[in-house]
Amino acid sequence: MSEATSGVLKVEGHELAITHPDKMLWPDPGITKAVYLQKLIALSPYLLRYCRNRYLTTIRYPGGVGGKSFYQKNAPKPTPDFVRTAELDGVTYVNLDSLPTLLWLGNLGSLEFHPSFQYIGGEEPAEWVLDIDPSVEGDPRLMEAVARIGEVLEGLGIASVPKTSGATGVQIVVPIERGYTFTQLRSVGKLVGTYLSEKHPRLFTIARPLQERGKRIYIDYVQHWAGKSLSAPYTPRGRKEATVSTPLTWEEVRAGVDPREFHLLSIEERLRDKGDLLQQVPPQSLDAVLETAARLP
Repeated sequence: MSEATSGVLKVEGHELAITHPDKMLWPDPGITKAVYLQKLIALSPYLLRYCRNRYLTTIRYPGGVGGKSFYQKNAPKPTPDFVRTAELDGVTYVNLDSLPTLLWLGNLGSLEFHPSFQYIGGEEPAEWVLDIDPSVEGDPRLMEAVARIGEVLEGLGIASVPKTSGATGVQIVVPIERGYTFTQLRSVGKLVGTYLSEKHPRLFTIARPLQERGKRIYIDYVQHWAGKSLSAPYTPRGRKEATVSTPLTWEEVRAGVDPREFHLLSIEERLRDKGDLLQQVPPQSLDAVLETAARLP
């Protein structure tokens, strides 16, 4: 797509107005809006899987990365007829469930997609997530720390998938069986976080205030809650490298992989090679570990 072909794009029977296709959204890798929309089309079978039927928050960069940005929860106006929405606590959220909706948001400069932890109309968590956040950006111990958490989860009989946040941290995602509550999952997160911060006090912390963390790596089990959101698997991020939140193998984590390797210009080849790693782990039962957590003070 070039300036000469700007105008109306027909997608799945819907017409989309595409504006300024030559606008530079990520200057360093040279990604224009036209290239970005092409990448969204390639990512859509994966990205939509984790945004569909959830309350969506986007981060918009009208002038591209490096310029001003803002969070958007309410659906942008005017909202096309093909865009489905859902109400929660007075906010009209977009339900990102189709390629036309994704491209409409992309054309508006939405470079990040953050779905809720629960499905629309429900109160149960869709999965369990631990957010691993370094207190110092670029902390070389990050992947070592993530690997240690993975070992603890494996020891508890829980299969999980690490994914880059696309920014500074890593999230560990656990597909779960239906029927658990956010309160139950928070108790398991507290169990894991407390154990690791006591066993490795110079490496981990569960202290939420920034001033109490020092240079330790924060195990955030509190963020996972109804009404909150997190970067979706396969969402681009508004970072200069055009990074993408990407599921990893545990072998890559143990090898100390650099999250900056995973970006809009490399993600298609990775998906062809490895597929969606999150879909390769079955829903997990947490009954046994919940019994352990219930016995603790």
